[in-house]
Amino acid sequence: MNYLLLIIAVILGALLVLFIKPSKKFIRLLLAFSGAYLLSVTILHLLPEVYAENTNAKTTGILILIGIILQSVLESFSKGAEHGHIHIHSDGKQFPTLLFVSLCVHAFSEGLPIHHSGNNLLWAIVVHKIPIAIVLTSFLIQTKYSKKIVFSFLFFFGLMSPLGVLLGNKIPFFTTYNTEITALIIGVFLHISTIILFESTENHKFNLQKFTAILLGVILTLLTL
Repeated sequence: MNYLLLIIAVILGALLVLFIKPSKKFIRLLLAFSGAYLLSVTILHLLPEVYAENTNAKTTGILILIGIILQSVLESFSKGAEHGHIHIHSDGKQFPTLLFVSLCVHAFSEGLPIHHSGNNLLWAIVVHKIPIAIVLTSFLIQTKYSKKIVFSFLFFFGLMSPLGVLLGNKIPFFTTYNTEITALIIGVFLHISTIILFESTENHKFNLQKFTAILLGVILTLLTL
């Protein structure tokens, strides 16, 4: 079921673009909600878990910081696609290989701790993937890439998180060092979720709709405690 939900999230995002064409305002609100939900799950569920399982708090903190740095490096190649903004212009003549690879690495890594962290993390990533798939599909459609390339990109991207879940549960290395890997991913999530929330604020003005979306994300997490 975990695998199916992660794939459906990408399919749903693509279908929304193809048939409904959601507005930028809707995408921003969905991003704000997903960012708040992901941040809340990270703080309320993942952080307590890794600190409870790892007696060396300093090591855990260092791994979280490394995760933040790693995500910063990935975003230099993905142009911000992980948090809903692809800052790149393509004429369709050269496929954005680095963007593709960095997005797949990110999607794979976020799937690694799901099996050991339960449904809270699963749903946080599912919710996070929908607006990302919307933005990614919109970007690909606006380029001159063939439909074959567009759907191949989305297909492989959709498989990366389920692959991370599978290997995170089956490969001894990932199961042995699950706590350490989760600490790294916490850093990734902290970076992504805070960037989403900061970028969704225009001119630092109070926005009731965005605030409501963020509040709903936090409340939804609190209800699962």
